[in-house]
Amino acid sequence: MAGQFEIFTDSESHVRFRLLADDGSVLAVSKPFDDKRSAADGIRAVRECAGTGLIHEDRSAPWAGRASNGNAVPSPSHRRHRHFPAV
Repeated sequence: MAGQFEIFTDSESHVRFRLLADDGSVLAVSKPFDDKRSAADGIRAVRECAGTGLIHEDRSAPWAGRASNGNAVPSPSHRRHRHFPAV
């Protein structure tokens, strides 16, 4: 089974959607929408964009994993935005 979108009403009576993995775990939750039609439009936009969207790494909050030079935070000369093609 592929992942799916689920439209729901949150505790503040806003309509939202969430993207569920095939095992039912939540992968993403949308912003609040005024109605179901707007949420459905948001789902369509995500579907259109997700397959072709680039991955952008925000270097202002660097990953805390092991860096190649042993430092967790890269030097400013290496703080460039990188774009990776969608897989």
